[in-house]
Amino acid sequence: MDLQTLQTELRQFAIDRRWPPFHTPKNLAMALMVEAAELAEVFQWMTPEESVVASLDPATKERIGDEVADVLLYLVQLADHTGIDIEEAVARKRDKNTRKYPKPG
Repeated sequence: MDLQTLQTELRQFAIDRRWPPFHTPKNLAMALMVEAAELAEVFQWMTPEESVVASLDPATKERIGDEVADVLLYLVQLADHTGIDIEEAVARKRDKNTRKYPKPG
């Protein structure tokens, strides 16, 4: 998947529905959090062991996939609206994490 192409497609999808006035960084961040909460809800009452095998059930796997997709789509739109290059941001953050959390002994 090419993130820039996805951003372009999502931008056009929103334009076609006259949504741009509502797609502010604040609103997109809030929508992202709602979708992340819906993803957490799938696992809410599972034991850790149940959560590990949850995707073996086709219906649960589809729910997880739908919510993962929603989170990703809002995140990609938020990055687009704030001028964040996702690949660059991820590379920078991975470097920071490598320095912050070095391999143990």
